[in-house]
Amino acid sequence: MESEDDMHDANDVEYLDDDFYSGETDDVPMDYYSDYDDDADDYFDDGDYSGRFQSRRSEQNFTILKESDIQQRQEDDINRVAAVLSLSRVSASILLRYYNWSVTRVHDAWFADEDGVRKTVGLLEKPVVQHANTTELTCGICFETYPRARIETASCGHPYCISCWEGYISTSVKDGPGCLTLKCPDPTCGAAVGQDMINLLVSDEDKEKYACYLRRSYIEDNKRTKWCPAPGCEYAVSFGAGNGNYDVSCLCSYSFCWNCIEEAHRPVDCGTVAKWILKNSAESENMNWILANSKPCPKCKRPIEKNQGCMHMTCTPPCKFEFCWLCLGAWSDHGERTGGFYACNRYETAKQEGVYDETERRREMAKNSLERYTHYYERWASNQSSRQKALSDLHQMQTVHIEKLSDTQCQPESQLKFITEAWLQIVECRRVLKWTYAYGYYLPESERARKQFFEYLQGEAESGLERLHQCAEKELQVFLDDEDPSREFNDFRTKLAGLTSVTRNYFENLVKALENGLSDVNSNGANSSKATSSKNAAGSSKRVGRGKGTIRASISSRMTDDNLWSCEHCTYANAKSATTCQMCNQQRR
Repeated sequence: MESEDDMHDANDVEYLDDDFYSGETDDVPMDYYSDYDDDADDYFDDGDYSGRFQSRRSEQNFTILKESDIQQRQEDDINRVAAVLSLSRVSASILLRYYNWSVTRVHDAWFADEDGVRKTVGLLEKPVVQHANTTELTCGICFETYPRARIETASCGHPYCISCWEGYISTSVKDGPGCLTLKCPDPTCGAAVGQDMINLLVSDEDKEKYACYLRRSYIEDNKRTKWCPAPGCEYAVSFGAGNGNYDVSCLCSYSFCWNCIEEAHRPVDCGTVAKWILKNSAESENMNWILANSKPCPKCKRPIEKNQGCMHMTCTPPCKFEFCWLCLGAWSDHGERTGGFYACNRYETAKQEGVYDETERRREMAKNSLERYTHYYERWASNQSSRQKALSDLHQMQTVHIEKLSDTQCQPESQLKFITEAWLQIVECRRVLKWTYAYGYYLPESERARKQFFEYLQGEAESGLERLHQCAEKELQVFLDDEDPSREFNDFRTKLAGLTSVTRNYFENLVKALENGLSDVNSNGANSSKATSSKNAAGSSKRVGRGKGTIRASISSRMTDDNLWSCEHCTYANAKSATTCQMCNQQRR
């Protein structure tokens, strides 16, 4: 007979809002699959498809910048500042670099205190050193006298020969991006050295390096832009004010979090990700393993693992101390009278007296902690491996299989985009599922109802993703092996597109639920006000059953079209006359 606590836990899941599981969103109603099934050719029309895809992309709050885009934006900002402040482009560039390429900050500072800005940045209105109409000048570095044609000056007027300028600038460029804030060689002078002098005096190689530093500074010094952290990627990202979603997908196919620059990790927050990564790389779990599976030598205190054999232990050289594994006493005090090689009477007696209680408790706690961490880490790593495999399969699909399938099935590649969309969804869902294990690891054990609800959602997500993955991998292989067009291909297209949509909707709702802290269940196991209202609205009717069956039954009851019935297994909307689900082949109940 079930306890009151068990019945209570079942109800925690039972009365939650059905919208989460139904796969129903504002954009994709429940009769979506029926419409798609009836008019598949219209759905896969290239124009309609691109419209649907673009509607999803329009929700992005970031822009991917190529090198040409970066250069164009940089030029536009320089020209804008130069026009407004009536400065040269070189001076405008120096100002923007100082204010981290913020046009607004430049304007505010300039109009508030132009003289102060000029002095701080090094834009002098008139030379500090005046030169009469002399034909020769002395270089301030080598102190040689040169004709005026061999002397160059910054805005301050300090004279240096071309050779000394070349050495000074070239050395600064080789030292790195610090050359962007280059000042006059005179230690008492703060006059800025602009790009015009760089281009005039140094080699083509140094000019290119300086231009590269300048271009990179536009991204690295600007708070609204960052480089994609993927190895070898040269794209940048401009991020706008959004809705709290920091996930960015670069054109190189790498997704990352704008906030912490780690791999994209929704629904887990950046703080949890930092703790999880630190835990995976730290020595804490090694110490737990040592504590749980080893004992210190009584003499030298080095940890020793016993994996087989008798209780007679000998420490490694140079210690070589012989002791009993159970009681850690010297083996010279042991023998037949203490239980022989496979037992220890002294240990059993001391254990009954409670001598080893604290040690055993600590070892047991370490073992439980290690087992729990291993459970979550292995599944986290497994989904990461599956995601990498899916990425490889996606690349193979895009480069080889799509073209072959197009020829075999006599269909244009534009009508096979549903396959690519399915694989992209698999890759994304593997990423989400991977991070749910980090989420689960840090979910407090004391919140039983919330943890039970989370594990249910996670299990449903995993089983739904496996159905999609199997369809995209194994069922598609049948058509890849065909030599002639198959009549069943359109049915497969309907099934795969439907599974993709169902899986996408479920995972989107899963992410939202986890980001909201599973607000449908409070820490005491009681339902939220929304769930309670839903329960009260049901009147005096009683729900029968537990867990998945109850929820699926409520999904099945959410039909708005008398000509359709919803599968309890995958929520696909089937024709009323069908006795098995066209999506998952489950019998109608």
